[in-house]
Parts: sequence; C-alpha cells; structure tokens
Amino acid sequence: KTIAVTSPEPSDGKSTTACNFAISLAQIDKKVLLVECDLRKPKLHRYFGIGNDVGLTHIIADMIFDDQPVMNFVKKIPDIENLSILTAGFTPPNPFEMLSSQKFKNFLDLLKEEFDIIVIDTPPVAQLTDAAIVSKITDGVLLVIASGKTNAQAAISAKQSLLNADANILGVVLTKIDKRSGSYYNYYNYSSYEE
Repeated sequence: KTIAVTSPEPSDGKSTTACNFAISLAQIDKKVLLVECDLRKPKLHRYFGIGNDVGLTHIIADMIFDDQPVMNFVKKIPDIENLSILTAGFTPPNPFEMLSSQKFKNFLDLLKEEFDIIVIDTPPVAQLTDAAIVSKITDGVLLVIASGKTNAQAAISAKQSLLNADANILGVVLTKIDKRSGSYYNYYNYSSYEE
C-alpha cells in the first residue's frame, strides 16, 4: 500500500504527521518506507538526523540507479525496527516533471515489492500541483488540517484539487489542537456544572 500525506498549506503539521504515522505502522510490525516527495523543501531527513546526500531525485534523474537493488537507496532508521527512509536528494529545477515521470512510477512499483506500506510526504496542495500528481498514483491520501490555523477555503480547495486528480482521500488528520479551547473541553466543563 502507498499512502500520501499532504496538507492545504505549509506548517499544518504534514511532515510530522507522516513521520508519526510511519513510526506507528512500523511498531505494529509492518515493514514501512517513508519517502520524501516534498522536493522543494525536504525536511524528513532532519527529523531523523540523517544525511540527504543521495535520494529520490538522484534515482529518478538516472544518476545512480544502474540496475542496483532498490534497497541500496533506502536508509534504515536507527532504533526504530521496520522503518526505513528514502530522502529527497538534490532539489531539481522542475520537481513536478520528475514526480509525474514514468521513472518515478516505475521506481515506486519496485519499492512496493519490498515494503508493506510506503508513506509519502508531499508538498502542500494549495501551493503546488506536486501533491496532486503523487496522490493520483497512490492507494490513498491523508489530508492534514491544523486546528485554528488552516484557512477553511484552503482546506476546501485542497480537497477539491485532490478529488480532481482522482485521489482516494482516506481521511483528515486534525493537528495542533488546543485542548483548553476545544469544543469537547468546553462541553465537558459545561456538563460537569450540571451535575
């Protein structure tokens, strides 16, 4: 299975959600690969403290592939069993062209043979078409919305962009919830006064 993680806007918690989701899946004995497809602003490698010297863009650009086994390009995450990462690599002049290429699709198919689940971190939907093109070739998409931050119109527009790309939206992940001001908290306080 391949699952893309995207958001309407930057700073919605998309990359953190992708990391946590991948870690959770690895902890239930799934062989998981986390792929960095936010080629313009990659950050997953920093979360895990690993290098980004060779990555996805090197492979797609045919700089290093040359019939090497797929597993040569992924890095195991120390201290997290069953979790590997494929970093972004260099920033290409046209990330959309790279992500919409047949080479990318073919490489993703090779990765599917090696892993139970592939979690793909994409750029935000509202700014770029990269997320829509990646979402179209995955089994499903998680849309990350930041509570109290994400613009409602941006969220609606992101959903529509994904639907227009024939993406299978699996659900929405709500991040950055302020428990003190949430409706559940207010309801709980209200109901406790009634007792």
